[in-house]
Amino acid sequence: MDPKITELSQLFERFKAAFVRKDFDTCAKFLSQLKVALTEFKSLPPLFEETPNAIQERTLARDIYEHAVFLSVKIEDQEALERDFFQLKPYYTDTHGLQPSTQEQPILGLNLLRLLVQNRIAEFHTELELLPSSALENPCIKHAIELEQSFMEGAYNRVLSARQTVPHETYVYFMDLLAKTVRDEIAGCSEKAYDSLSINDARQMLLFSSDQDLVKYIEEEHPEWEIRNGFVFFQRAKESTPCKEIPSLQLINQTLSYARELERIV
Repeated sequence: MDPKITELSQLFERFKAAFVRKDFDTCAKFLSQLKVALTEFKSLPPLFEETPNAIQERTLARDIYEHAVFLSVKIEDQEALERDFFQLKPYYTDTHGLQPSTQEQPILGLNLLRLLVQNRIAEFHTELELLPSSALENPCIKHAIELEQSFMEGAYNRVLSARQTVPHETYVYFMDLLAKTVRDEIAGCSEKAYDSLSINDARQMLLFSSDQDLVKYIEEEHPEWEIRNGFVFFQRAKESTPCKEIPSLQLINQTLSYARELERIV
């Protein structure tokens, strides 16, 4: 075996051992070394030169980048996840003799989930269009598609309950972020629509399973709300939000001026 491949494989084994121990600082250090070492192989993207050990080198590189994606989720670094995914993607689109990876569909689904959480819906659909029709039936891809549909329909209860049926453990991080986004959206609408709600109604509306979870959420995310006599009062939140005065006279004058200019042009 090529000494470079042997050395890289040994370093990768040390990375995986640290990953199992959840020593993510050590993982990050090893990952940097692994990525530098990969630059010496001409068989990898974008060159894709057919060297004697090309398949072995590409398989090893793909495994490293797949683990890099999972490490990014573990350390909750979305920017690193995006970088690692785009470094990995050529190994899925231009296989050059590689056997399919068992981690491909979970990682593609994870990327879709990331785009959904970041509200990058156009990119979500672009990535979806690039997938073959057979991939759409995979549980990991299907999970992300159903989530996006529920989110667009406003079926927030389905979004939150989907956390219990995630097809891969790495999805839990993004499901928690999505749950917070959903609750923040509901909370923002609630404080504008109501002066107050009973604790029971607020708990149901914000989709919490207990009053204690609701109180904790209010204390951490909305300290401007007031809990009193079994009710949640939003009035302080409304008072703390300054109302912007609309310069109606100025707008009328501008509109009339535009109308006169248009009349002259015609």
